[in-house]
Amino acid sequence: MLGADGARGLSHPKVDRRARMPAGTTSFYFRTRKALMHAVAARVTELDLADLRAMSELADDGDGLVSGTLGLATMVVLAGTAPWVTRTRARYELAMEAGREPELAEIMRQSTTQFHELVRRAVTHWQPDDCQPDSAVLDEQTYAVLRFVNGVMVESCQGHDPDRSAEQIDRLIRAIIGGVREQRGPD
Repeated sequence: MLGADGARGLSHPKVDRRARMPAGTTSFYFRTRKALMHAVAARVTELDLADLRAMSELADDGDGLVSGTLGLATMVVLAGTAPWVTRTRARYELAMEAGREPELAEIMRQSTTQFHELVRRAVTHWQPDDCQPDSAVLDEQTYAVLRFVNGVMVESCQGHDPDRSAEQIDRLIRAIIGGVREQRGPD
């Protein structure tokens, strides 16, 4: 509901109706709207991290479908298409609400930290066999990849992004990783 209707569209009665639950069920478990938003943030985080962990765990499978930079690129493309775009929109709604609500901001900060750590591990794994950049390079590569990925997903949520294939996004992710490594100089 948050992803489809925005923050103003999320209320206890609307959740009860959508879930076909008796009136008052949602407010029994989540007493305040704030508690409801925190629960949504926790669930979105749980789903996002599970997706990224699955991609990371499959990084060594060699099938090329869900592993490596192509795996991340595939996730980015899927995040902009139905039904996943609803979760992507919910994530950005939560980020906007977090700017006004410190406790939600902390939940989102923890989520971002976990996501950053998983992407950093993936970026480390995606280095050429003959190269092992230092920590500062890996930090910059991770930062650049995450900013690019977020930009693509925001454009997808807004409907402004032209159709991009996972292969195109994969090529750009690899270019970002390689470009940052080259700009920083030899290992």
